[in-house]
Amino acid sequence: MIKEVENYLDELFPNPKCELNYHKDYELLIAVVLSAQTTDKRVNSVTPILFDKYPTLEDLSRASVDDVMDIIKPIGTFHKKAHFIIEIAKILVNDYNGVVPNDRTALEKMPGVGRKTTNVVLSNLYNVPAIAVDTHVDRVSKRLGLAKNNDDVLTVEKKLMKKLDKEVWSRRHHQLVLFGRYYCKASSPNCSNCKIRNICKYKQK
Repeated sequence: MIKEVENYLDELFPNPKCELNYHKDYELLIAVVLSAQTTDKRVNSVTPILFDKYPTLEDLSRASVDDVMDIIKPIGTFHKKAHFIIEIAKILVNDYNGVVPNDRTALEKMPGVGRKTTNVVLSNLYNVPAIAVDTHVDRVSKRLGLAKNNDDVLTVEKKLMKKLDKEVWSRRHHQLVLFGRYYCKASSPNCSNCKIRNICKYKQK
C-alpha cells in the first residue's frame, strides 16, 4: 500500500518544495513560525513587507512590537508571533552570530519553535531527513490508513518515519503537504479523480 501512495505522490509532485518564500536562512525560520494556524499564502503576503522594513536580523531584533504586529496582522495570532520573531532575531544575533543553528535542541528552545517548525527548518536548510507533521500531513496520513485517527502528531510522525525510507522523508513530507493542500482537502476533497481512493478511509465512509 505504501508504495502505491508513494508512486502517486511522485506522479503528482515530481519536484516538491516548500511554498514559503525566503531568501535567507532566518527568513525561513521566521516564516515557518508565522505559518502556524494560517496559510503559506498569507505568510508570503506579509513577509516581503516585514523583511523590506527590517532587512537585517539586527534591524528585526530592534523592531517595535507594535510595528511588527501591524505588518503581520493579516495572518492572525499576530500579538504573540510579533514577540516570538523579535526574540528569535535577538537570540540569533546574540548567540549564533546571525546564523540559524543546525541543532534541534537549540531551535526548539526558541520561542514559538516546536518540533514541526524545527523539522521544516532542518530539512530545508540543512537537508536533515525529517517529516514535519502539519494539519495536511496529519489529515492525509489518517485518511490513507498510515496512522490512526486518535494518533497525536508525534505518533503520526514516528509511524511515517517507520513506513518510509529515511532518504525520502523530506520529499514525502513536502508531497503530503501539497497533496493535502490541493487535492485531499479538509472539506470537499477531490476524491473522484484520486488514484488512491481505493485505500482511503475517508472515501470509504
